[in-house]
Amino acid sequence: MKNKKVYISLTADNLHHGHIKLINEAKKYGDITVGLLTDRAVATHKKLPILNFEQRKLILQNISGIKEVVAQNEWDDSVEIRKLKPDFVIHGDDWLTGKESVVRKNVIEELKKFDGKLIEIPYTKGISSEAISNRNKKVGISTDQRIRTLKRSIKNKDLTRIIETHSPISALIAENAVAKVNDREIYYDGFWSSSLTDASLIGKPDIEVVDISKRLENINNIFEVTSKPLIMDIDTGGKIEHLNLNIKTIERLGISAVIMEDKTGLKKNSLLTDTTNQLQESVETFSEKIKTIKSNQQNQDFMVIARIESFILGKGLEDALMRAEAYLNAGSDGIMIHSKKKNPNEIFEFSKQFKKNFNDVPLVCVPSTYSSIKENELIDNGINVVIYANHLFRAAYPAMVETANSILKNGRSKEVEDKLTSIKEMMDLIPGTN
Repeated sequence: MKNKKVYISLTADNLHHGHIKLINEAKKYGDITVGLLTDRAVATHKKLPILNFEQRKLILQNISGIKEVVAQNEWDDSVEIRKLKPDFVIHGDDWLTGKESVVRKNVIEELKKFDGKLIEIPYTKGISSEAISNRNKKVGISTDQRIRTLKRSIKNKDLTRIIETHSPISALIAENAVAKVNDREIYYDGFWSSSLTDASLIGKPDIEVVDISKRLENINNIFEVTSKPLIMDIDTGGKIEHLNLNIKTIERLGISAVIMEDKTGLKKNSLLTDTTNQLQESVETFSEKIKTIKSNQQNQDFMVIARIESFILGKGLEDALMRAEAYLNAGSDGIMIHSKKKNPNEIFEFSKQFKKNFNDVPLVCVPSTYSSIKENELIDNGINVVIYANHLFRAAYPAMVETANSILKNGRSKEVEDKLTSIKEMMDLIPGTN
């Protein structure tokens, strides 16, 4: 007699005894097919798994009782169940309420169509993949793992969301930030190390005056208490002769990508009103810088992203597109297109033309001046990575000014206490305090 088909759905990023209990229960009913959620399916609702799909699949294939592992490309189990038509679906009873109750309803409706049966077993209390993940985060993350996470995020998410962090405390805030939107958990996918905020933090102008060793020291401190990938703003990259040494240090530290802008001379911020004295680097020289980075990198997942300043300097769309193609031919892994206009029209026009020929190349934007644009509009217009480039630093400044002035005015701090983070909250955020 042919064995019955049993279906269970798993992420299997952190296998624990609760999963084994589920698998052992499923064995009683027939041959097990595991619907393993792909990286993209997981990323639609929560953090990207630490292990990639192939790594998680290999683990499951070596567990006794599992006959087959198939890719589940949707968060909703019912989509794969519709294809496979299993006799039984086995699931823990932890989806009776909450956001997963909708998936449960869909599964039941699908099983009715072919007389399949849902069997729910008691959820194993006191253990969860999320709890294990949080404990692992405290232990730390390897350099290679941190580097590759950015490229995995870009590949598996509609939009990779990056925010500026200028200190370990700001990085901890970004690391732990979460919002629930339409039953989905929204996170920041990584950090941005900004030359502007690094310089501003020590009261210096944004003209490449801060030594790169000082910036890397700050990033190293951030890495000691966080686990997310980081993109580093390296301005113009400096002299080609120095790039090969700097890139080795940058990569060795665990930075996932650098963004380098195609300007030359004394570096000045692109969002200044007057850019008449700012010069764009020649295509040939900038391409050589890209080639220098690519020839000296050791990790294949490390990325160099070329930042094009054509719109900033009034050179227009054709120049931007020409440079993008040249930089990609030189080895750039992605393109950042920059603008200081209050609307994203020229960014979207660039994206429209660029994606015709380079649809799979990551496209990055920094909507500092066109901040009214929603993320879904960025996605619809071909943007893959959005960087919120200086917002945490800018948020801290007015709060500090208000607090300092209030204490002076009132001769005490009582009036601002309700606007401040409590000492307990601050200590709870710092790893190792408790």
